[in-house]
Amino acid sequence: MLTVNKLGILLQKTEHAFESEGVLNPAVIKDGPDIHLLYRAVAKDNFSTIGYCKLSAPMLIEERLTSPLLFPESEEEFHGLEDPRIVKIEGLFYLSYTAYDGTNALSALATSVDLIHWTKHGIIVPQLTYQEFLELTELDPEIEKKYARYHANYTEHHLAAKPSYVWDKNPVLFPRKLNNQFCFFHRIKPDIQIVISVNAFTDLTPEYWKNYFFHFDEFVVLQPKYPHEMDYIGGGCPPIETEAGWLIIYHGVKDSPKGYVYSACAALLDIDQPQHEIARLPYPLFFPEKEWELKGEVNNVCFPTGALLENDNLYIYYGAADERIAVASVCLSELLLQLSMHKN
Repeated sequence: MLTVNKLGILLQKTEHAFESEGVLNPAVIKDGPDIHLLYRAVAKDNFSTIGYCKLSAPMLIEERLTSPLLFPESEEEFHGLEDPRIVKIEGLFYLSYTAYDGTNALSALATSVDLIHWTKHGIIVPQLTYQEFLELTELDPEIEKKYARYHANYTEHHLAAKPSYVWDKNPVLFPRKLNNQFCFFHRIKPDIQIVISVNAFTDLTPEYWKNYFFHFDEFVVLQPKYPHEMDYIGGGCPPIETEAGWLIIYHGVKDSPKGYVYSACAALLDIDQPQHEIARLPYPLFFPEKEWELKGEVNNVCFPTGALLENDNLYIYYGAADERIAVASVCLSELLLQLSMHKN
């Protein structure tokens, strides 16, 4: 059986107003000797910004800002910047995150050359009502039912004057271009979808998305499969390139008598055609079991969003109970061996 070591809590909320309610779901990247951690910081009334700290080792904090690194600057992110992920491609840092306006949660993008000064590029996914989504995708009636369930959950709680769009969250970029084109995951519940061929993010026009949704079933890369992820799944850490394929650490959710339980999960995708799944663990990589994962702002949550590979040690940074940031580690070669036993 695979051994996962839970190394404990790395970051807690503080008395600073911008992170007084919680810190969670961090983006992690190593650049030179430094490890950079950009995390969701939650203030009163669930307003989120992006905080920052620098690590000198996977579990050793060297510096931490006392104010947000990134904060809402437009109407589309008025209520917060949530759940960042980060990669570096051809000398440029790409930070993908969820922009929340109080009604709609949609994937957005920012870039930087130095991790200090950032340029925001706005929403990178379509802004579609559910009816528009249905008309474009022409889903089979049985498949449509599962998408309708989650959209109904959103609209029931957001009866605002502004339009209610299909929530498209968990944007996760691949750490390099494939065939000189960008590739990224996004998530319309309950599945994970993939964009596999974009020359530039400015190409993500309404016409692009219209054609994309005409072929929607071709871009569903992962669907709920096992009991621990049966309700829905979503993107996690940026993909990790290995000889066996792209290692994907994502989150899976199951309903239980105590509510939803969020677990970290693992799968392998084809290195040249990442829309094709090679293997998947039939059990969680790890799940809520520690007190700091079981009790918090949202109970029973392990939400992986950042990964750091040091030799054969894979460090996974995750939100624990939507209130604190924790770290787990696993031997990469052992994980790949386990995945090789569960090929499609």
